[in-house]
Amino acid sequence: MSTLVSVEELKAELAKGRRPQMIDVRTASEFAAGHIPCAMNIPMDQFEARKKDLLLSDGVVLICKGGTRAQIVAGWMGQAAGVQVLAGGTDAWIRNGLEVVTSARTRWSLERQVRLVAGLLVLVGTMLAASGVHGGIWLAMFIGAGLTFAGATDICGMGILLAKMPWNQARVAENGTTQNPCCG
Repeated sequence: MSTLVSVEELKAELAKGRRPQMIDVRTASEFAAGHIPCAMNIPMDQFEARKKDLLLSDGVVLICKGGTRAQIVAGWMGQAAGVQVLAGGTDAWIRNGLEVVTSARTRWSLERQVRLVAGLLVLVGTMLAASGVHGGIWLAMFIGAGLTFAGATDICGMGILLAKMPWNQARVAENGTTQNPCCG
């Protein structure tokens, strides 16, 4: 079973020069919106296929927004030694006033954006239908069908479209690189 590490404990370890491998298990868009410096992104849905990317010798700290997804991933790792979960996740890191790396303009995850847009379209469609506009129900049904397809295939057309929006693109520094410091 993994152990919890507090923000203060992790900060102290990093200050001493200890460099556990910090793995953020959130989606790529959540990671881009703000992550702990030096953390690498292995989204939860890719984790089992990428376990071999881990270097357990210096320990592993699993990170997510609040700690729940990281705990689930830690469970998948079984009895692996040196696996810790950051208590409170990135939210706790930010609450402690510590730096995060931001490489996308959005602060909303792509999943949250899809839920908002889908919900609004279903609401509009049903309100139109309730107001006597018979075509409105087709909008709600279309979105419902799209969400069903996305759930069954893990291919979300709305997510693909939203990912291409300007607010979801990586920021580019003046030197032409994306903003993400290298950690030693």
